[in-house]
Order: sequence, then C-alpha cells, then structure tokens
Amino acid sequence: MRKLAAVCAMVSATIYLLLSGENVATERAFVMASVMLMAILIDRRAISLRAVAVAALIVLILRPETLLSPGFQMSFAATTALVAVFGALRKLGPMPGPKRLKPVAGLLMSSAIAGFATAPIGAAHFNTLSHYGLLANMLSVPVMGMVVVPSAVVAALLSPFGLEMVPLAVMGLGLEWILAVSQWVSGFDGAQGYVVSPPTPVLPLIAFGGLWLALWQGRARWVGVAPMAVALMLWGQGNRPEILVADSGGLVGVMTEQGRALSKKKGSGFVATVWLENDGDGADQLQAASRWPHDSGTIQRYDWQGKEVLHVTGKRAARGFSACNADQIVISAVALQLSGGCEVFDPKRLLATGSLSLSGGKITTSKEAMGDRLWSPNTSGNQDTKPF
Repeated sequence: MRKLAAVCAMVSATIYLLLSGENVATERAFVMASVMLMAILIDRRAISLRAVAVAALIVLILRPETLLSPGFQMSFAATTALVAVFGALRKLGPMPGPKRLKPVAGLLMSSAIAGFATAPIGAAHFNTLSHYGLLANMLSVPVMGMVVVPSAVVAALLSPFGLEMVPLAVMGLGLEWILAVSQWVSGFDGAQGYVVSPPTPVLPLIAFGGLWLALWQGRARWVGVAPMAVALMLWGQGNRPEILVADSGGLVGVMTEQGRALSKKKGSGFVATVWLENDGDGADQLQAASRWPHDSGTIQRYDWQGKEVLHVTGKRAARGFSACNADQIVISAVALQLSGGCEVFDPKRLLATGSLSLSGGKITTSKEAMGDRLWSPNTSGNQDTKPF
C-alpha cells in the first residue's frame, strides 16, 4: 500500500508541476518529493540526508545557477536541518508528554528548526529578520495544510462539473486568515529587524559548520560550531563602502553617523532601496536624503579623504558648472566639459566603469570588482582605481 500511495503521489505531483508552469521553485519541490517517493519504491528510507543530497544534486544538474539563489539555499537548509534534527530525536525514543499535544509540539519544533536554519540566509539576501516568524507560522501553517491545500484539491476535482465555487470559497477564507495573521504580526513593535549585508565568506562558513553538525558522528560534530562562530564574528565586523555612486551618475550615497545619506530625495529609487537594504537601514529615500551633511541645492558636496566629492544633480546645474579643482571628484548624470584637472565621472565614463565604491582612499569600479569574464569582459582596465 505504501508503494501504491507513492506512485499516486508522484502522479499527482507531476500533474501539479505541469499545472504550475514548471517554475524554478515548483521544479525544486517536485524533485525533492520525487526522490523521497522513489526511495519508498525501492525500499529505502524516504526521509534521510541521502535523499536530500540526491535531490540537491539533481536540482543543480538541471539548474546549476540556482546554487546562489536564496530559494535553493533556504529550501535545502530547512530540509537538511529538519531531517538531521528529527533523525537525532528518533534515536532518543518517543517524545514524552500527552499524545494530544504532540502535533502542536511537532509543529512548534519544525517551525523553530526551519526558521533557525533559514534565518542567516534570509538575512544575508534580504537584510531583514522577522522576530515573530515562529508565532506567524504556528497560526498559519495548520490552516494552510488543513484548509487551503485540501480545498484547492477539491476545487480542481469539481471544476469539470462547474462545482468548484464552494471549495474555492473555503480556500479564500483560509487565505484571508493567513493574510490577517501576517498583517497582525507585522504590526508588532520591532517585528522586523534590519541586518547589514555580510562579507562573502559568511554564508559558506555557516553552511560548512551546519553540514558538519548534521553529518559528523560523535563528539567531533561540535567542531562545526567553530566556523559558524567565525562567520558571525565576520558578519559583525563587516563594513559598508564609505561612498556609493550609481552607474547612471544619478545618485550618490555617503555613510554618516546616522546611516547612509543620499544626495537626492527622488530618482533612482531602486538603487536607493538596494543601498539602504544592504546597509541594514530601515529608512526610505526621503529620510536618507535628509541626512546629507550640507544640503547645497543642485550641487551636493561631501569631504572625503582630503578630496571634495561633488554630485551635480540636473541639467541646469551642469550648464552652470564649467570649472573644477584638482582635489575634487565630480559625479554627474549629465555630460560635462570641465577645466581644472578634477576626476570626472559622467555618463560616458560611467558606461565604461559601471557603479563606483569609494572606501579607504580608493575608487573601485563595478567592472573591476566583477572581474574579466567571458560574458562580462572588463574593458575599463585599472585606470579607474586610484589610491588617494
């Protein structure tokens, strides 16, 4: 019966994959489910770390680029942690306590384990932490499993007969409950925290330490805590660039004691949002623009490493700006013809260099940071990285 159920489940999963349009997330879930169902058919344990490893290998063969995506990392981090922890608990014997409370305890544990495993990945990619995610999961996951998903299945079965409205209405009530829970929880004080983007080695170190804890046997498994601790130390010491320049020249952001200050209240909104998120800053563009040290109108000025950074904002300001000094760095979204020997980054030059990062007396271009690759050759050379 277990094998017959596995075949039926695999057929259902395949139909759902086709109905969903075979997007990346559904394909990943389908592969994971299929590997576990195939394990049942060949008399192997369905839920094991080997099954998770096989599923990850298949996904990476089909779509190797997903390795760096937050969806892949969070899915397999949560799955690996759940399988490892519940596998260890299985060896300890039955869970103590009343039988009626065991489902609640299981839901609480699974939500906590998955949340703990995915929190650093979510924080690294999205720069936020949900402080009440466990509460939201406790109130939403049972409704999703017992109301929304069954109603969707019943609606699909009744749709050929035109009777899908009733289960869809029930499904809608479940979804409204989940949305209400999300709005309620997100309204708590301090519901969301902001985290600065970590240095590059942080996530690999956390993944290595977590896998060591999950795979190694005996007391030596606790060695995995060391790389995770090192990763957290590196994360806490991560520094953001002192000055950032958009590749269009339309926005400049400087780091102040209050956080990132932006040179404009409007325009380049997407770039501004990304900068502030990566800084772990919850401010919006208008708030960040109010932090600029000396608001001087159409030409914003900022002192940096003995130089003066000028951001020329607009055509009118560009027309009235014709000369500069050698100790100035001029950023503009409009083409400039200047005398005076200053460093100029206007649209023509920024097209070759890309966005800029100014830190430690050095200007680094995005082209240089990206490196010379077949699909993105570095055409700017080293001329745009100069120590000051």
